[in-house]
Parts: sequence; C-alpha cells; structure tokens
Amino acid sequence: MIEERGDPARRLAGRTAIVVGGGQTPGDTIGNGRATAQLFAHHGARVLVVDRDLARAEETVSAIAHAGGEARAHVANVTHEAAGPAMMAAAREAFGAVDLVHYNVGIGSGDLGVRRTALADWNAIHEVNLTGAFLTARAAVPVLRENGGGAMIFVSSIASRAGVDMSAYKTSKAGLNALAHTLALANARHGIRVNTILPGLMDTPMAIEGIAEARGVGKDELRAQRDRAVPLGHKMGTAWDVAYAALWLASDEARFVTGVELPVDGGQLTRLG
Repeated sequence: MIEERGDPARRLAGRTAIVVGGGQTPGDTIGNGRATAQLFAHHGARVLVVDRDLARAEETVSAIAHAGGEARAHVANVTHEAAGPAMMAAAREAFGAVDLVHYNVGIGSGDLGVRRTALADWNAIHEVNLTGAFLTARAAVPVLRENGGGAMIFVSSIASRAGVDMSAYKTSKAGLNALAHTLALANARHGIRVNTILPGLMDTPMAIEGIAEARGVGKDELRAQRDRAVPLGHKMGTAWDVAYAALWLASDEARFVTGVELPVDGGQLTRLG
C-alpha cells in the first residue's frame, strides 16, 4: 500500500507558518514571498505575513482571506535584533504555535563588484540577506524546539554557487547556505528540518522592475534577455515555482529531507557551475 503523508489537498493543514518577506515590490507579476504565503494558506496553514512595509503585507493577507485562508500581517525590520522574537510572539498570540519559518528576504542594490561596491552597500546587503536570517533563526529555534520540531526554509540564490560579479550578494547568499547547513545539523535531533532554495532567473517584480530601471532597458527586452539564459525551455521561472518548492520542503512529504540546497532554476546552475 502507498504510505500517505497527510491530506494531499491540504498539505499544511493545522500548522502555523511565518513567511518573512511576504509582501512585495509593485510590479506586473507576483513575488516569491507573496506566492509562498498564498500557497501555504491554500494548503491549510495559518500564515503570519511579515514585511517591512505593513501595507504590502496586508495586501497579501487580503488575497489569502479572499481565497478563504487565514492570515495576519506583521511589520518588521529583520536587521533589528528585536524583530525575530516579536515575529514569534505575534504568531503564537494569533495562532497558538509556530511550525514553519520561511525566510524570503534579500537585496542586492549597490553591489558593483569588489572594486566599486561602497562599504555601506556591502554592509546593508549582508545585514538583510544574512544577519536578518541569523536573527530570525535565533528566535525561531527555541520556539520550534519547544513545539517538538518543525521546518525552516531560507531563500538563497544560484548566485551563491555560480560565477557572478556580485561580491556582496554572492557572499551573503553563500553565507546563508552555510548558516542553513549549521542549523540543520544542530537541530536534526530536535526534529527541526532546515533547507535552502536556490532560485535562478525569475519573473518577479523585484527582479524585472528593479533591474530594468537600474539598467535603463525596457521590461520586455529584459525578459527576453533573461529567458535566453535559461536552458529549460528558454523561459524564466515564476514565483510559483519557488512557492511549490517551499511547499514540498515544508510538508511531510519531505520529512526526511534536511540540509539541502535545492536549485529552482531551469537547469541554469548546471550550465554555470
């Protein structure tokens, strides 16, 4: 007989998830954090949507509520030491527990390579991409241990392993991978799984709107350039590709999976390194 692992139609039923970075910058498409929050809720999770911009978090909550899900908005700056404990407290107050923590925060603005990146930009990128993840994990681990286990997922990038001229972004994401490895090993005996998703080129607002503006090119032209770089079908992925990877890692279907770096990149990392 097939071993069933929960209701396949509601893979996170009865669980509480914190999605850090669950709002998004304005744009034509949906972002990774918002898609993940909505998909988690669709599969039965109660979701605390965390973002530095409360209005953006509330937009995600509204979309979840409109679809019949349950969510609350929470504003936080992940670089502040008090933000992590406040997230945990807000989730427990609203929903009674914390089972899943999904860290989907990252920036790369100002990364111009080793010779031209300003120290302030280097520090800001590392504070958001790595220190924020550390502070979130430091607050989450005791709560998940008390809960008897759970899962943490960090959204990194294939840039952490590929050859790119983005010194601050690459090292911060490589550090994030290493942080996840450390957490996975230290917390396996407590039933906490820790995994990392490495997205490749995605058609998301942060990528398309931000890069198009920075390079002074049209969005259609940028999309065409990025599509050509993807081996699988010469087409970028979407936020839903990242969200479905996160859903699997969060679910019981992946209960024997921890410490992995999962590329979601249409084969691009295979080509690059």
